[in-house]
Amino acid sequence: MLATIASAAVFGIEAHRIDVEVDLGRGMMVFSTVGSAATAVTEARTRVKSALENSGFAFPQRRVTVNLAPADVRKEGTAFDLPIALGILAADGHLPTEALRGTLVVGELSLDGRVRGVRGILPLAAAARRGGLQRLLVPAENAVEARVVSGMEVVAVGSLPEAVRALRGEFDPSTPAETAEVGLCAALPTRDDDLDLADVRGQPVARRALEIAAAGGHNLLFIGPPGAGKTMLARRLATILPPMTDDERLEASVVASVAGLARPDQPLLTRRPFRAPHHSVSDVALIGGGPHGRPGEVSLAHHGVLFLDELPEFRRNALEALRQPLESGDVVVARAGYHLTFPARSMLVASMNPCPCGYFGHPRQPCGCNPTIIRAYRNRISGPLLDRIDLQVAVDPVSASDLRTAPPGESSADVGARVLEARARQHRRLGRSRAHCNAQMRPAEIRRHCALDADASRLLETAIERLGLSARAHDRILKVGRTIADLADTPTVRAAHVAEAIQYRQLDREAL
Repeated sequence: MLATIASAAVFGIEAHRIDVEVDLGRGMMVFSTVGSAATAVTEARTRVKSALENSGFAFPQRRVTVNLAPADVRKEGTAFDLPIALGILAADGHLPTEALRGTLVVGELSLDGRVRGVRGILPLAAAARRGGLQRLLVPAENAVEARVVSGMEVVAVGSLPEAVRALRGEFDPSTPAETAEVGLCAALPTRDDDLDLADVRGQPVARRALEIAAAGGHNLLFIGPPGAGKTMLARRLATILPPMTDDERLEASVVASVAGLARPDQPLLTRRPFRAPHHSVSDVALIGGGPHGRPGEVSLAHHGVLFLDELPEFRRNALEALRQPLESGDVVVARAGYHLTFPARSMLVASMNPCPCGYFGHPRQPCGCNPTIIRAYRNRISGPLLDRIDLQVAVDPVSASDLRTAPPGESSADVGARVLEARARQHRRLGRSRAHCNAQMRPAEIRRHCALDADASRLLETAIERLGLSARAHDRILKVGRTIADLADTPTVRAAHVAEAIQYRQLDREAL
């Protein structure tokens, strides 16, 4: 007997249909899995056999052959356990084959027959709808996430017997979806509600740069001595960013789902992700890839913030790998076994000390580093990477009197309101463009929306000649100037806007 069940596998952030073909043939009882199956897939035979027997089903005393088609695509993960078990039951006559038509099945099995949740349900559900399937059979833990995709009937089950009864029409699938316990799952970090920009004393230039970065989606670098407030400022960026649009929420949630970081009870992210990896992170963990082709930190921060504290302490190869995603907004990972593309439209926010001891240029604390050591420390960040950071801001230490007596600055709510208005102007101007904000504008859009008056044009030309700025820096100055004009509700980019944008590019290697 032969039975075929539709399932799916996730490659990168896209899911593709996989047909699970189960054949019960004559011969010695052997359970073999073919079709480029990875170790976790071939181990399914042990889980499936125990789950069937512990659920009250007799394992067929025949030769069991499982083929995962197409066979030339490597299959990873444990999501094929449940379709393999149901395929065996259908091939053995315990399930009508008609009940499996139009249904995509995923789920991991425990040895006692319970169905565990799997990662990547959002792209799996989207692939099922694209493929013309009408029903999803998923673990109860993944039911809320599966229902995000409209137009699909979702059958949520907590055990193998429930799955069998549901396919026979003997079981109400709404019960386990409503009452099942939510499994433990790490959520993406979101901003702390206790954080507020009003906590920052002084630092008017840094606060202004933070507002510009949030308004236009620009990359930002804070440079200053220890304790000046660099990290404090960076962590409050999330409190002034505008809410995500529906499309942005869905895109960011798909990445979180594939990485296994989506909350079962709240599959769609409600806030922009904020990722802050330790400086010991590898280039694979930062960019993505690895043996299973998982998204990295820069993709997990999609439509959010990637914060790199103590930037020079990161590995050089990891930082250099950021250059392409910062420019294009996506990550292309090419390996011998796969070729994947991950979205990476995230804001890079970084902080660093001016020297190894941190006190170079400090008004009160002497620096103990010699020029050679300082130069070597700064050279850990390459010029091409620095060129991709729109705003480079010196953060000076706050005096003791200001720290104790200075009134609180504007709150995150007040600054966020201006940021939201500036983003609304950008959305109206960019229309249906791929760009969501000024920082994502393409060259043609820069020429169309960043026209300068005569004074601003002369100022920019002079700055490029005297400061030796690159063509990339020229475009990024125009983008930042456009954002400053949006904050001022000015239709044209004027000389004052360009001058402010230029001052954020003057922290070159000698000026750091």
